[in-house]
Amino acid sequence: MAENDAEKTEAPTPRRVQEARQDGNVARSPDLTAACILFAAVLLLYFMGNQVFGGMKVALQQQLSGAFAVDNNPAQPTDVGRLAQSSVYMLFRAVGPVLVCIFVISLVVTVVQVGFLLTPKPLQPKFSRISPIKGIANLFNARSAIKLMMSLLKVIIISAVAFVLIRADLIQILHIGELPPRQAILVMGYLLFKFAIIIAVILFVLALIDYAFQRWNHTRDLRMTKQEVKEEMKRMEGDPLVKQRRTQVARQLAMQRIAQAVPTADVIVTNPTHFAVALKYDSDDMRAPRVVAKGADYMAMRIRQIAATHDIPIVERKPLARALYNTVEIGQEIPSEHYAAVAEILAYVYRIGSGSSGSSSTTRRRPEAALN
Repeated sequence: MAENDAEKTEAPTPRRVQEARQDGNVARSPDLTAACILFAAVLLLYFMGNQVFGGMKVALQQQLSGAFAVDNNPAQPTDVGRLAQSSVYMLFRAVGPVLVCIFVISLVVTVVQVGFLLTPKPLQPKFSRISPIKGIANLFNARSAIKLMMSLLKVIIISAVAFVLIRADLIQILHIGELPPRQAILVMGYLLFKFAIIIAVILFVLALIDYAFQRWNHTRDLRMTKQEVKEEMKRMEGDPLVKQRRTQVARQLAMQRIAQAVPTADVIVTNPTHFAVALKYDSDDMRAPRVVAKGADYMAMRIRQIAATHDIPIVERKPLARALYNTVEIGQEIPSEHYAAVAEILAYVYRIGSGSSGSSSTTRRRPEAALN
């Protein structure tokens, strides 16, 4: 039986994750942003409360004193505009820094969750979003049930914490009415700050749990079937048949270059089976011996076969063959650290050639003299 492609058991590929990100489908927890904003707002009001309430006090005094009225008559129509403009300005001076800090914090928290992402695709209209059938189905799926349970859990935890805090300070709360106004305000402010900061911390912890769940759920939604992974790999790497054909063509071209270059070589340095490097040296045209062909495994075998066919000497030097294969490209001259070893091999090859045919040494100078 064919594999059931509906079973999404494979982790999403990086390309699938990137495509989802471009569509605006990212793991993000609104609760984490809200918790950070609440925590930051409480701290900002605690440290900047005097500035905020001082500005509100000045704005209220101006409104009640009729400072913008003409001839002490606040009923003039022109006074309304000046009063509103001044009040907005004073309130912005008082509350503006807090609002700006909250905006920056919300932006930073969002960037930390999803990174820098600007895409208009989530704003594009989709009829599937307003489908009544799909909307009803979303009310009764597992995700909605988990979200409902998380919301109920938050309400229960926050209610329990609020109950414990109020109960612990109940006597102090009941005696606030007996205190002077200024002291009563300070006590209420302290209690409210303590309640708010504890609840904000609890919401932050719950939001971290929600963010971890959102990331897990996002990865789960992007899971792929085995067939989808195969198709993804085909798109990224190309069709395997085409790739195989390209490899075959590249191998054929390499074989043709080897068949043309090896007969011109002076010596083949081998590993002896894994690597083979064909060297050529002509003191009239070259400063040092040059690698005209090289290969590993099968290609090395072909180089040795072609060399044997054309009576090219084959010399086994394992470290030298490995070093030349790894460090010198075809057409490049050998590095100076290999001059001595290669000169010794060429001298040996030339001595063999001069012993069998006197003309072998007439076209080339002695390698020791040329390389030193």
